[in-house]
Amino acid sequence: MRYINIKIITLLACISFGMTSCESFMDINADPNNPTDPQLALLLPATQLSIVGNFNTINRGASNVIQHRAAGSLNRWDQTGTTFQSTWLGYYTQAIPDLEQMIDTGTAEEAWGYVGIAKLQKAFLYSTMVDVWGDLPYSEAAKVANPKFDEGEEIYNSLFALIDEAKADLNRSFAVVPSSDLFYQGSRDKWIKFANSLKFKLYIQTRKVNPSVSTQGINALLAENNLIDSNADDFTFLFGSSPAPETRHPWYTTAYSPSRDGYVSMVVHDRLREQDDPRLRYYIFRLNERAGLANSQVGEGYYGRYPGDGAASPADQQTRAIVGIYPCGGVYDNGMIPSLPNNDGLLNNIGATTGSTANSFRLVLFANGDGTGAGIQPLLTNVMMKFYRAEAALTLSTGEDAGALLTQAVTANMQAISALSPAFPISTSTINAFNSRLLAQYQAASAEERLALVMMQKWIAMYGNGIESYNDYRRTGLPALVELISPLDDFPERFFFSETELTSNETVIEIREQLQRDQQITPVFWRR
Repeated sequence: MRYINIKIITLLACISFGMTSCESFMDINADPNNPTDPQLALLLPATQLSIVGNFNTINRGASNVIQHRAAGSLNRWDQTGTTFQSTWLGYYTQAIPDLEQMIDTGTAEEAWGYVGIAKLQKAFLYSTMVDVWGDLPYSEAAKVANPKFDEGEEIYNSLFALIDEAKADLNRSFAVVPSSDLFYQGSRDKWIKFANSLKFKLYIQTRKVNPSVSTQGINALLAENNLIDSNADDFTFLFGSSPAPETRHPWYTTAYSPSRDGYVSMVVHDRLREQDDPRLRYYIFRLNERAGLANSQVGEGYYGRYPGDGAASPADQQTRAIVGIYPCGGVYDNGMIPSLPNNDGLLNNIGATTGSTANSFRLVLFANGDGTGAGIQPLLTNVMMKFYRAEAALTLSTGEDAGALLTQAVTANMQAISALSPAFPISTSTINAFNSRLLAQYQAASAEERLALVMMQKWIAMYGNGIESYNDYRRTGLPALVELISPLDDFPERFFFSETELTSNETVIEIREQLQRDQQITPVFWRR
């Protein structure tokens, strides 16, 4: 990861405000006497920013479905044709055409580094889109006016081949301007690790469709031993701290604005409190440490909502809890938690401030430089890979030690959290103590209980990437969701298509109503 320079800030602004195209920016900065390299060097960050910038809407939706957040209609399982329209249009009018242009131009000019990266980003993007939408335009996308909808399983199968093509391209030759690559700064080695890790992810996702193929593919990748294996290899986007143009994490800009945005999930709070988890102080920040549910003043500041709560919001913008320092670059909660009985637990009051946590807000914001919005968007990380490998060991008998992988995943997650909170890191002794307790639970558990323990820890670690937990839940049924207070529909098996697509694409206009309803109730192909 790297901080964003002025040129990239401008590109991000193009995406942040109205999801408009950055073509004019690229035209202005292209050198007509040497068009190819500048074009590819500008297209690459544009595609990366479009992938991340348009990710937020589907990530918010999934985070509400999977109970990481408590906001919006999907907190009650309700969606419409406009819920994800901006992301759908952003991907099909920005990211995908630019990726295809990168592949075409790079192939013509034999700029194989750009070609390989574009193909890997295309594979990542389409796999994400299939995971949330199922069938969608692929083979004819960005090529014809009314592209047909391809089956999700067929798209997935083609992505395996696309990843192999990308690896071959990267190994032909590699010359990428480091500053144009926001993820890996032109590192071929890291892109190859990403390629292998993405393939591993697709095998895990489809393990119930064809277990033998997934097992064989995963074992081959483990034997190759070139996966994302440290936080330094993470496929993670780092946001900036500029409010104008806006480069801050989208969760920060909405939570730390006067109007706020939804509520923190009390499910997150409860599960972290139940297991004496120090991550609570990093995930949730209390604006008023006396606030309780329903805007009462008899709580400890953890004023959020439970899933499916459809009650109107009172004037509680100054009392509801908000997202903390992780993942959005907000504020670490260093205030007292009165109900903690002593300081023997891993979640304790050692070093905590007394009085209102608003004092902690001011202290951290001005003294330690936190609360800037310079958060992260984890997309495919070391933490995820350790959990994938643990799941594969438990369900496909790949031979790895799932218990060791579980504790490695938790360690990596806590280290990633500490990296965003250098003033208040999670100590090594705390991480070791948490893992010792966790490993004892794992060793005492049955095979079924072990998978449940792994998936619960992954759900906690995936705070900030709800799509990952949405996929996990549909694939494994774990961890169990809390019953909704007042659901408005069935559990959403997939997300609704863009209404604009359904009313303008001639291949689906006549069946659009049934097609949309099927999105709510028909599982994606890999959910067997």
